[in-house]
Amino acid sequence: MLASLTPNIIAYALIGLINVVAFLIMMFDKIRSRKPNVRRISEGTLFFMATFLGSVGVFIGMFVFRHKTRNWHFLIGIPALMVQNMAFLYVVYQMYWPQLILLLTP
Repeated sequence: MLASLTPNIIAYALIGLINVVAFLIMMFDKIRSRKPNVRRISEGTLFFMATFLGSVGVFIGMFVFRHKTRNWHFLIGIPALMVQNMAFLYVVYQMYWPQLILLLTP
């Protein structure tokens, strides 16, 4: 079963998992924001998740849950991080992906 998984599928699954976790963190923070005197997820954690390839999940979570949509640094920063994530993935794919595939295949 695992032998049929290509490095591309593994990479897509990992990026998808990171975005799902980022989306769920946005949902969790929105739920916690409605309760008084409850510890919340810090904005730094949300930006960290967005920086660590989870920007799509954070961006979708912002608008699905209407959370952090009035903060200008989220409205500008998360799309900017999406561009940064795409640029990073492009560079990794262009420069290092052939070497990574050679390392991962038996």
